[in-house]
Amino acid sequence: MAPLLICGVILLKVVFADACASGQLTESGECCSVCPAGFRVAVECGKEDTKCAPCPQGTFSSSEDLGRCLPCSQCPFGVPTLASCSAAEDTQCECDSGFFYFRAYGLCAPCSKCKRGEGAAQQCGPKGDTQCRICGLGTFSEEHAHTKPCQACTQCTDSEVEIRACMANSDTLCMDKQLHILSDGSRDTPSWSGVEDVTPGGESFAPGTPKFTPQDEKGSNNILIYVSVLAAVVLGLLVYVAYKCYRSCKQKKALSKARAAELGASPEGEKLQSDSGVFLDSQSLQDNQTSKGTKRDSKQDTRLYINLAPHRQEEVERLLQEGAGRGWRQLGQALGCESEQLDLFGRGEAPAHTLLSNWALKEGSTLGLLCSALARIERPDVVSALNSPSQGVSLV
Repeated sequence: MAPLLICGVILLKVVFADACASGQLTESGECCSVCPAGFRVAVECGKEDTKCAPCPQGTFSSSEDLGRCLPCSQCPFGVPTLASCSAAEDTQCECDSGFFYFRAYGLCAPCSKCKRGEGAAQQCGPKGDTQCRICGLGTFSEEHAHTKPCQACTQCTDSEVEIRACMANSDTLCMDKQLHILSDGSRDTPSWSGVEDVTPGGESFAPGTPKFTPQDEKGSNNILIYVSVLAAVVLGLLVYVAYKCYRSCKQKKALSKARAAELGASPEGEKLQSDSGVFLDSQSLQDNQTSKGTKRDSKQDTRLYINLAPHRQEEVERLLQEGAGRGWRQLGQALGCESEQLDLFGRGEAPAHTLLSNWALKEGSTLGLLCSALARIERPDVVSALNSPSQGVSLV
């Protein structure tokens, strides 16, 4: 009898533990409490319930930290602080659009993008990277590499018929009932008469001669309708593809003009940038963040890469982007970046620009240090671009 009681108690503990938020029980069978955000575990759950204590100054704990207090982060040099650290939330840094603050490495990294069939459960921003989840029942996402949530599926109206159900990666496909595409084809089969038939004009047909009724003519008309609808669908797809290409080109030109206007470029420089075929999804870190970070100090140090002329920076980035074997990744290693950081930069469309923009926000990021790193990876062409006579600054 005693073993049965012991087994029963163990079974009850397992059942209650599954329903308990912490998944742990005290020796008396009560559910162990979970420390809320801003608190840490002072005494582990055992004979008695969990005891929590507030996080000390300079530390924080969130609902995902399992009762541990972590040290508050410091925003990188040149990146403004959006919200100071509190007991329940870490410091929030204001990275540029399309970037988020990567706490593990202390830098602004490109946002992740969701695939088709997935939606953004959490938008990329000050609180972290994009969190993608598979679209659930009644929702879909047809876009590739996006940061939008799943959309609700379309519901066919009473005058439409559903020819394809909504899926995670495609919306519901509806068609007007008036098209009669789904009509029963058995009515359109030609009737064959085994007896002599007489037409209204008095002409007779021998037995076994095929006779076409008005229903047969209707079947022929349906075939013509099918062909017409198919041609219309193909034409509509071609028009849609042409429209998307036109919109994409207009958006790229608009981005190019906006970037040229911010840099104060001439019309010739704008045309060159437009012809180069290089476009950014978001404004660069340097164009936005450095302007915020340097407004407090009107004296600019010309030895720093962050104060290099924009067109010089673009030339350096272009050479590093096009470099075969000794490009931006080798430069990042020479500047002391970790391989995980370089992999993050490689996810963006302009990794050379992201690398140099993040490096330029560090203290002591001088042109002389950059030239030394370029010399180690044997890129004298980039050093020459930095040390051009038209630059007029010292690299020391």
